[in-house]
Amino acid sequence: MPEPVTERPGRRGFNSPLIAGVDEAGRGPLAGPVVAAAVILDGRRPIVGLADSKTLRPDRRRHLADQIRERALAVEVRVIEAGEIDRINILQATLKAMRLAIEALDPEPLLVRVDGNRAPAVAVPVQTVVGGDASDRAIAAASIIAKTHRDELMLEWHDRYPEYGFDRHKGYPTPEHRRLLEQLGPCPAHRQSFRPVIQARLFE
Repeated sequence: MPEPVTERPGRRGFNSPLIAGVDEAGRGPLAGPVVAAAVILDGRRPIVGLADSKTLRPDRRRHLADQIRERALAVEVRVIEAGEIDRINILQATLKAMRLAIEALDPEPLLVRVDGNRAPAVAVPVQTVVGGDASDRAIAAASIIAKTHRDELMLEWHDRYPEYGFDRHKGYPTPEHRRLLEQLGPCPAHRQSFRPVIQARLFE
């Protein structure tokens, strides 16, 4: 396995062909899946406004996600559901989703750049990039794809269990979500191994 290198990159190397950016959405929530995206941008088809998905309004994220899917050389998304998160833990679930997304890329990247300081074991060289979703365009694109995809999945959970407000908090442990969890108990969307969910089951 290539040894990941943690760094804070400058502008050099951005938009290089066959360099994949990878990011995840959903490590922190109490409910729903974790989603990883891998993106290889096309330097010949630039996308204006790429940034960390957390800094973008939802409508702007959706607009950029459409552009990324239209203009990138490759986009792959993989989802690990709550039940598997409970079985293998959230870190391993995140790394698995990243690995599956990377391995599905066509063309195969020459280099993978992953947001944060942990990377999956894959056959191509990997760099970890602390703060990469704010500094690396390909990682920013991956963060946008992962976030918009996960938000859509949480809206599907909202349709099934509207009383939990998944359309608003997307499963994150907001005061509203924790209050509803304590009142209603967990539903199938919840990660049963997470402490607040375990505590809510005790009071059912």
